[in-house]
Amino acid sequence: MEFSKRISSLPPYLFAEIDKKIEEKKAQGCDVISLGIGDPVEPTPKHIIEKLAEEAQNTENHRYPSYYGMPQLRKSIADFYKRRFSVDLDPDKEVLPLIGSKEGLAHIYLALCDEGDTALIPDPGYPVYQTGAIIAGVKRELMPLLDENKFNPDFSTIDENIARQAKLMWLCYPNNPTGAIAKDNLFEEAIRFAKKNDIAICHDNPYSEITFDGYIAPSFLQYEGAKDMGIEFNSLSKTYNMTGWRIGYVVGNARIIEALGRVKTNVDSGIFNAVQLAGIEALNGSQESVEEMRKIYKKRRDMVVSTLKDIGLAVEEPKATIYVWVPVPEGYTSESFATHILEKASVVVPPGNAYGPSGEGFIRISLTTKDDRLEEALKRIKECL
Repeated sequence: MEFSKRISSLPPYLFAEIDKKIEEKKAQGCDVISLGIGDPVEPTPKHIIEKLAEEAQNTENHRYPSYYGMPQLRKSIADFYKRRFSVDLDPDKEVLPLIGSKEGLAHIYLALCDEGDTALIPDPGYPVYQTGAIIAGVKRELMPLLDENKFNPDFSTIDENIARQAKLMWLCYPNNPTGAIAKDNLFEEAIRFAKKNDIAICHDNPYSEITFDGYIAPSFLQYEGAKDMGIEFNSLSKTYNMTGWRIGYVVGNARIIEALGRVKTNVDSGIFNAVQLAGIEALNGSQESVEEMRKIYKKRRDMVVSTLKDIGLAVEEPKATIYVWVPVPEGYTSESFATHILEKASVVVPPGNAYGPSGEGFIRISLTTKDDRLEEALKRIKECL
């Protein structure tokens, strides 16, 4: 049986490969510690779980949900954006709930691009930006995010012909995988560049609430002209420790939202109503857990940075996200260092080049491991160098 060309060109998903490595090491009897995927180990806050349990008992919630999300969820998302970012959103036209933001990141290509169109993709970047393009038959042009630019794109380096061909451009700040934050004028520059070249901006913002040291992350939609040129994806996964619940959303340009909604009505049947109602509870209820998670992640960030600096690695403290972007020691590549740590310390870290060629020379450490296991992992890394 022959399969599609897109399958043959689709690389294995990074975190599925990490899972395989973990299982292989465990089969050898090793005590493996994963600092790979950003999956919070702390539980979802109790009041959100209780709301799910309550609503799951209601048989009305067992039927098909709305394709476009419950009106009260869309309103809660709009209210959150007004409170948090002072952004006004029409909940009926500018808000669309998603089955986790990942599916929206992949499906947006089907709404905005034809086969053979071009997308501008940050390098390094979240793998779905590239795999979504591959599935849709979209050409990928990489925008290098370099250390000397504090991992922000330099739009002046993008070839004018490529810029004119591009239909879509990805941004992600606070950034995965680098932990970088947007420079002061990044979004204004992006909007001017997009207007000049008629490009839709897709801003991926799932780490907006995980910030440290007094930093407050903005929304792309706060900036003048943003809503004319693009959309913003966000998620409840990292903010409320709800990765397994699969609930996110996209907000912004009404025409783009409508187009993505049209795709989704043909490929999925929406989010379980009980999960949507729990999502409303997350957005509208107590936010104490969010502040508590900031403290937990800051403590872990400080532990990672301090330990790695002690062994001579030039690590910078990220002001946001749940990741530390670590330069590898001299004499190693990203892959050889990740392999060395796995073989000698039974610690799993993703090599930076797995996120794109400009990630070469780095590894990414996730802060979503219990303190004692993180401490043990750092001890092992220190001992194997």
